[in-house]
Amino acid sequence: WWWGWWRLVCHGNCLLLLGPNLIEDQGYASCVTSRRRVQNLSGQNLTNVPLDLNNETQYLDISYNPLVKLQAAPFQRLSQLCFLKATSCGLRVINPGVFVHTPKLEFLNISHNLLNYIPDLSLPLLKILDLGGNQYDSYQLPATFETLANLSVLYLGSVNALQVDFNDFDSLSDSSLHYLILGGGVEWQRYDRGSLAKMKSLQKITLKVPFCENLDLFENLLEDVNKTQTTDLELVNVLPDLCNVTGDPFWTLRTMPLVKNVTIVNTWINSSFFVLFLKNVLLSNVRTLTFLNITYNEDTPEGFRFPPLNHTIVLRYLIFDGVNHYQYRYPSIEISADMFSKMDYLKFSGTGMNIVPCNIMSSLPSLETLDLSNNLLSDTGFWWPGCSYTSVFPKLRHLSLSKNHFADLSFIAQHTHQMKYLESLDLSFNSIFLDKPCFWPIHITSLSLSNNNLGNKVFSFLSQYLQRIDLSKTGITALTQEDLYQFPMLTHLFLSSNSIKVIPTDLSPTLVSLYIDQNYITSISRESLAGLPSLRTLKAGDNPFVCSCDSYWFMTTLNKSLLPDWPLDYTCSTPPSVADLPMSEYRTSRMSCEAWLQAAVALPVTMLIVLALCSAFYACDGVWYTKMLWVWIRVKRRGQKQANLLNNTTFRYHSFISYSHQDSAWVESRLVPSLEGAGLSLCIHERDFVPGQWILDNIINCVEASYKTLFVLSNHFVQSEWCNYELFFAQHRALDAQQDSLVFILLEPIPTNSLPKKFLKLRRLLMQQTYLEWPMDERKQQVFWVNLRTMLQVADHRILKDMALELAQSASMIPDDLVPLLK
Repeated sequence: WWWGWWRLVCHGNCLLLLGPNLIEDQGYASCVTSRRRVQNLSGQNLTNVPLDLNNETQYLDISYNPLVKLQAAPFQRLSQLCFLKATSCGLRVINPGVFVHTPKLEFLNISHNLLNYIPDLSLPLLKILDLGGNQYDSYQLPATFETLANLSVLYLGSVNALQVDFNDFDSLSDSSLHYLILGGGVEWQRYDRGSLAKMKSLQKITLKVPFCENLDLFENLLEDVNKTQTTDLELVNVLPDLCNVTGDPFWTLRTMPLVKNVTIVNTWINSSFFVLFLKNVLLSNVRTLTFLNITYNEDTPEGFRFPPLNHTIVLRYLIFDGVNHYQYRYPSIEISADMFSKMDYLKFSGTGMNIVPCNIMSSLPSLETLDLSNNLLSDTGFWWPGCSYTSVFPKLRHLSLSKNHFADLSFIAQHTHQMKYLESLDLSFNSIFLDKPCFWPIHITSLSLSNNNLGNKVFSFLSQYLQRIDLSKTGITALTQEDLYQFPMLTHLFLSSNSIKVIPTDLSPTLVSLYIDQNYITSISRESLAGLPSLRTLKAGDNPFVCSCDSYWFMTTLNKSLLPDWPLDYTCSTPPSVADLPMSEYRTSRMSCEAWLQAAVALPVTMLIVLALCSAFYACDGVWYTKMLWVWIRVKRRGQKQANLLNNTTFRYHSFISYSHQDSAWVESRLVPSLEGAGLSLCIHERDFVPGQWILDNIINCVEASYKTLFVLSNHFVQSEWCNYELFFAQHRALDAQQDSLVFILLEPIPTNSLPKKFLKLRRLLMQQTYLEWPMDERKQQVFWVNLRTMLQVADHRILKDMALELAQSASMIPDDLVPLLK
């Protein structure tokens, strides 16, 4: 079986180092509840940890700073600290009290420092601890490790630790440790049997120890691993470059019934050793065999030739991820495909493959998953025209062709008809173009075209039978209802990293999962999700959300269990006052955002205000004042038309008499005769009102035709509606024409508290203007009449002279004690 290989260059640590990666990924996901509680201070040239860290800090990264020593003071207020990373800081000392005040610490990474000892730690909640890459010369664990009851992952490694003593791991003998990463990348000089066997709870072991020169130690170690519960064995650089293996160090695998998964990482593998190693694996209970970043060397002329085995093979998963061929030529591999007839999963990734061997397509009858990602395959490299076969992967259900050179989607769609059971196809990270119609088989229900430049038209080139579509980062700028109506069975749609701005309404009634993160969406409306009745997962983080009322329901009402990335990936983009604020911490009032609530509150409040105003309006005789306002407007309009005539107008009457009908006896018997007898012309409503005219018009006309208006005030007067009208119009006429046109006669005392509210202005007028009181003494009455006639005379020189003479004659008759009344 032949295929092309290309050399893959690995710079430094391009290995899959599970320890540090595991700590960082799991730690962030498990600890962080808000990005505001993350402090990334790495690479800032700090010599000490700052003392003013946020008390709520959950995640702290102080890596790549020349710290040398960790002091206790900066950590005294960090009671919420859950994750601490301090790698590559040159740490030599960790003070004993550093972690006293961090009881919630679960993830601690102090790898790649200069610690010459394993520090004492009493952290009952600690789950993952990375102490790799330090300078200690022994793997002896302190007794305090017995308190690490929740420790599940431990990474130990030092270039100075060259042996493992029998008692090194005693403090973990009763622990719940599941995963141990051990070794500093250097060969051990001694390993005491039984050391690892004490950790009975171990389920996975990663050994970063080369054993080329001392394979006996490796065999002893495998025997101890067999005494634990280990099911996963990972060997990193177990055989260094140019290592020639003698003997069969992996024979022990045949006697390890619990080991199901074996992974070889960053290892030199000769073809001769590969034959022995694969034989041991196929004769063991290993179900998954993985090679990561290996260097393959053909040290025999015939290359890799594997003899037939008369044995039931349980291997079901074979993975090659990253293969570097030492000879720069096509390798020679000869092995019976029948040995892999029961293979379920096969991955050749990063191998430089450019042509799929013809026989492999029909020689793996049980293969369900084939991953050929990250190679150099093209359309004709996978479906090679030179091949002739009766069937193509007869049981294949999942095919990954990601990160290759595939281009013609129509060609690919046509050739997938040959794979009768194919359900999912991954064409991500290729160079797909769309130019011809695509005719897909109905059995393909899942398709990934992510990271191809396809645009909005891509939907018309897809199968209507698809249930899962991945179009992440494909240049889509808009999503419409019509785009998805052609997929009646669609349940999962991935549109991450596009330029979509709006989720339309009534998008898809069958959609269960929607990923639309990293787009240009500013808000998600209630109507949009109402059109997704079956939705169970919505990933919409890392969008430029506007924190306003448009997003209020999303932040307060939406069931957050739908959002797997809530709250970490949801932050406010605008307005600027809340930029970068986590949406979970944005606060606004419900009243300001809910229109129906605003109406529900505003309506009764408005009704109460209106009711209060109406009550006040009625209590303050608002009806009467309204009528007066209307009449006053009429007067003003008429006054404007006659403004130029008023200055030359001759008054018809000296005075208009305003009085209550109940005071008419006094007016007719005393007032009228006295004034008209003195030559004054009076206007009296009972005599001078024009019959048939509106009463208010008669009042207005008489007030305007009179030089003055005389009010006869009494208790009856203030109870009269018409008297109030007459006072109202006379007062406004005084403002427009002359300020002294009002004359008041107080016929009888009127208590202040007896004045109705509508006569409140009368009280002010009596306080501001002089008024005449009707005296009961007859001598005082003479003075009264003189004053009254004086006030009513028209102001010309002749009349004033006559009035002065009359006043002088009358004054000679007045006793001295009455003179003050004339002032």
